[in-house]
Amino acid sequence: MLNNFRILTINPGSTSTVVAVFRNEELQIQCNLSHSSLELSSYNKISDQYEFRSQVVLDFLKNNNIKLNSFDAIVGRGGEIKPIKSGTYRINELMIEDLRERPRVEHASNLGAIIAYELAQKINKPAFIVDGISVDEFDPLARISGIPEIEKESLTHALSLKAAARRAAGELNKNYQDLNLVVIHLGGGISVSAHYKGRLIDSNCATTDGPFSPERSGSLPARQLVKMCFSGKYSEEEMLKKINGRGGLVAYLGTNNTLEIEERIKNGDKKAELIYKAMAYQIAKEIGGKVAVLKGEVDAIVLTGNLLRGKGALGNTFLDWIKERVQFIAPIIVYPGSDELKAMARGAIRVLRGTEKAEEYS
Repeated sequence: MLNNFRILTINPGSTSTVVAVFRNEELQIQCNLSHSSLELSSYNKISDQYEFRSQVVLDFLKNNNIKLNSFDAIVGRGGEIKPIKSGTYRINELMIEDLRERPRVEHASNLGAIIAYELAQKINKPAFIVDGISVDEFDPLARISGIPEIEKESLTHALSLKAAARRAAGELNKNYQDLNLVVIHLGGGISVSAHYKGRLIDSNCATTDGPFSPERSGSLPARQLVKMCFSGKYSEEEMLKKINGRGGLVAYLGTNNTLEIEERIKNGDKKAELIYKAMAYQIAKEIGGKVAVLKGEVDAIVLTGNLLRGKGALGNTFLDWIKERVQFIAPIIVYPGSDELKAMARGAIRVLRGTEKAEEYS
């Protein structure tokens, strides 16, 4: 059938690789392939995991009787490459080299493009990334940090943020390019972003600042942080882990599982309630900051991500804690879970159908 495309999407995370197969925009099969800490402990760098993760994807296809050469394109999650504009990019050798040898940050998403490219090479089909983490549409004002040697970076959940923004635009019967939105991704990391007429012009860096998250510290008092770094108690690696991986809910409550935390609150754990409510409080504060970026002209506040997926022991209490502080600003639209895999597939399909031109990474 004309314009009937089959797409493989690959989204590596810190402890899993999520693989999905699409026939056009329709999801056919999806699987979260978990990796134990023991399996990953033997690899010094993220890029060293390539062969292991690639084989996991091939085993998934084999176990489900799916032939690799049945795909028209393969899409990997965009990793920590040089700053790029929004869009669908054809994966090339330079991108692979940057991800292997010069990643801006060691992150599991860096493997997405590498695996997609190598598998696509086997069947002589194109490989893409869509709205990668390094999408940079920041206004100049958003880059100033307060110290000339440090520039604020655009490292966000751009794929999720852009997908939610476009979905909200459709719901509002308007074009994304005509709207001002505050869009929030709530997951293991949290991105709170300002979108002005189709551009993501400001956001916290999801790994180092903004609200704390299930496993990241968010913004910290700089003076106290510097003193900790030079106290002699912690190595550089330990301090980086405190910021990203062992911060946030993990540091305070020993877990990043919000369902477990909600159960603890339901059973009367006051500390858990205080910390969980503080995360909602900080998210609301960050939303207020992005409203200021947009000069108060906000068409909607859009929340998405796996922290909103399903009702835990507290029902919608966490979402309500956020809403009660920001609902006076603009209508609130909520998309529980994640549309990232579908957004990846759609980006490739737009290129294959000729409605969007693939960008070249250079």
